[in-house]
Amino acid sequence: MLYIFDPETDYILEDEQALLRPLQISDFENLKTFAINEPELWTYSLQHAGTEPAMKQYIEKALIAKEKGLAYPFIVFDKLKQRYAGTTRLYDIDLSNKCLSLGYTWYGKEFQGTGLNKHCKFLLFEFVFEQMGMERVEFRLDSQNERSMRAIKGLGCSFEGVLRSNGYRPDGTRRDSAILSMLREEWYAGKKELLKNKLI
Repeated sequence: MLYIFDPETDYILEDEQALLRPLQISDFENLKTFAINEPELWTYSLQHAGTEPAMKQYIEKALIAKEKGLAYPFIVFDKLKQRYAGTTRLYDIDLSNKCLSLGYTWYGKEFQGTGLNKHCKFLLFEFVFEQMGMERVEFRLDSQNERSMRAIKGLGCSFEGVLRSNGYRPDGTRRDSAILSMLREEWYAGKKELLKNKLI
């Protein structure tokens, strides 16, 4: 099977609840309300977007990485609420070794715990494994971020270990990063069906 991925192509992923489309510079208007009203969303992030200037920089950096072929950022639209909910991103894309990371994921508070994240991750796993032909998807998160840890494990990902003191939090303190992953063979061997059955 021939797998093709072109970072210049506008990939749109959607189901009955979620729509993911490529992030654009103009999406600042769709996301600035989160920067103004919910700055705590980036407590565990390596890049803070909790002010309007920081959100602009967040989007600009994501698009620069996309231009270099290193990342593919999406904006997330909740089709049930008919509102933009946050962002997510494929990054550290390594086509030669068929590996990438999935992260920079955040949603406004009203979209958390609604099942939206599971829908987004199902669409992304489907895209990564079945369209891009990737062999491994990796997640890196602050080891203290218990909520995200539970969510990623709930997707069927395996915990691999911790990278000690490998980055800075927005407050300037060092963080340890937990590593979790899913493999293409696991996706086809049952993880796909397990996650599909969890969709609300």
